[in-house]
Amino acid sequence: MKKIEMVDLRGQYERIKQEIDSGIQGVIDSTQFVKGSKVHEFEHDMARYLGIRHVIAVGNGTDALQIALMSLGLEKGDEIITPAFTFVSTVEVVSLLGLKPVLVDVDYDTMCIVPEDIERAITPKTKAIVPVHLFGQNADMQAIGELASCYGLKVVEDACQSMGSEVFADGKWRKSGTVGDIGCTSFFPSKNLGCYGDGGALFTDDDLLAQKIRIVANHGMSAKYRYDCIGMNSRLDSIQAAVLSAKLPHLDDYVTARRRAAGYYDEALRTDNRFLLPKRAEHSTHAFHQYTLRCVGVDRDELKLRLDGFGIPSMVYYPVPLHLQTAYRYLNYGVGDFPSAERLAAEVLSLPMHTELEEDQLEYIVDKIRG
Repeated sequence: MKKIEMVDLRGQYERIKQEIDSGIQGVIDSTQFVKGSKVHEFEHDMARYLGIRHVIAVGNGTDALQIALMSLGLEKGDEIITPAFTFVSTVEVVSLLGLKPVLVDVDYDTMCIVPEDIERAITPKTKAIVPVHLFGQNADMQAIGELASCYGLKVVEDACQSMGSEVFADGKWRKSGTVGDIGCTSFFPSKNLGCYGDGGALFTDDDLLAQKIRIVANHGMSAKYRYDCIGMNSRLDSIQAAVLSAKLPHLDDYVTARRRAAGYYDEALRTDNRFLLPKRAEHSTHAFHQYTLRCVGVDRDELKLRLDGFGIPSMVYYPVPLHLQTAYRYLNYGVGDFPSAERLAAEVLSLPMHTELEEDQLEYIVDKIRG
């Protein structure tokens, strides 16, 4: 049995080595390393895959979130509602822009933001909602869209972990990240669609908003040396675009492979009452960026140490919810404010999940978990 990796990027590369190498060599031969034709080609292909009018490629997923908020005409002190249990980027960019993060709890089963809690948090200062599609499971975008419409709010989807999944909204199934006013994603190497460095993108069907996003991402420049707004410098380089162009046609197969591995874990662990398995919400398919157990009848940290001893990597995403982090004490939240987020932080454990998992590896992993 080969070594078990949390994410096996080399194995994935070996399967499409010729396509990757050819794409990278093509960029080198062209010497169009920045804003080259390969970036435009990828944006076009990604938009077609998502069924949306505009994809704007940028430097990383955090930049995508920041650019999205910068494009909405927000003012200092405006409130942005987002979940307490997620990666830090979401509240980080809100804080950096002088906006106010308003945290709400997540559903214990889906680990996504709770629409009813969103509504309770809305005030006259609320301007946007940033739902996070955590671990590959989409938030309830139908309910969130209805709230946004009712209260006149913008919706920026954090789809950094959910590429390749779908969500039911507005009477049809739609690609994750395409329901809100703007969708954002990350192409960090471990993502379902990952490059070989940093990368990210924004999605929108709004022509004027797409134009504003491109301006903000390019120093606020609307024409050569004409600056219409405060912007930033964020772009996907051509080599990363070449990697993503090679991988994009395989994305659905990658998600299928992840779901197959998740199904194996499910079948092997479903009768073990020490664990609660990832829930599949009816309104969403699951992309399984992570396969995350909730350890309810076993010490999570002891299990992680034991698996380490057997050569099985695992990760805790995330050990401290955002409202209890030192950097965000200024928001004046405390222990007990978001019970589901706090409970999840104490229980979650993510198992190896990637496209190259083989049956003997999966068998070994679940054998050591059950043992």
